[in-house]
Amino acid sequence: MEGASLKIFQSQVLLPFSLSDGSIHAILGPFSNPSKKKTHIDLLLEDNSTLPFIYSPTIDLSLFLDTTKMFRAFPSPKDKHIQWLERVEPSKQSISKEAGIFDFVQLSKYDLNVFDPQMLLSAIFFWNREIHAFKFPCGFVCPTLLAIAAITGLKPLGDRYLPEILEEEIPMTETSIVWDKKTYSAFVSAHHGEEGTPVTDSEHIVFLLYWLSAYVFCTHSLQVPKYLIGPL
Repeated sequence: MEGASLKIFQSQVLLPFSLSDGSIHAILGPFSNPSKKKTHIDLLLEDNSTLPFIYSPTIDLSLFLDTTKMFRAFPSPKDKHIQWLERVEPSKQSISKEAGIFDFVQLSKYDLNVFDPQMLLSAIFFWNREIHAFKFPCGFVCPTLLAIAAITGLKPLGDRYLPEILEEEIPMTETSIVWDKKTYSAFVSAHHGEEGTPVTDSEHIVFLLYWLSAYVFCTHSLQVPKYLIGPL
């Protein structure tokens, strides 16, 4: 695959392919770039003898015994978060419903750490990195847009969001953000409005910035990054 086709498929979510019988199917993208420098991961060493699967007999399974650090970015509800959400929600839930994120925001009220980390790590060995899917005896399994819609409540169809042409109703210059308090706990404490006072649009925007960081993108740094200002 060369030229324009390669550039297109390196940015697509779904990649079409056909079988010998002429039937058309699709796999999850994007198409990997062979010339791109690969990130070195000590936990899952690359073994060319097992490609395209990750499984390798050289992996030290004792690394999987303590999963606390491995899943440290996985969201869990905190008292400060719940208090801030319950403050913002009454006056701003109509905006969340109109934007289609109300149900997704509700997920952050619950502890989602009810999973088996050992089972998740075991499933990694069946991940086919060429087609971005799990290969089980029952066939290929992969996340779908309908699965995401069922879990998050987000609609798989809608208008395309183009931030560069969207007119800002509230200029970000009018949104006060304390960037020297970027850890989740410190960020909430610095921007949580006083009880009994109305929730301003600025506070709502800052809350959504925190929610995106902690509960949607689950940033590895456990901090609110500045680059998320773009989507808002």
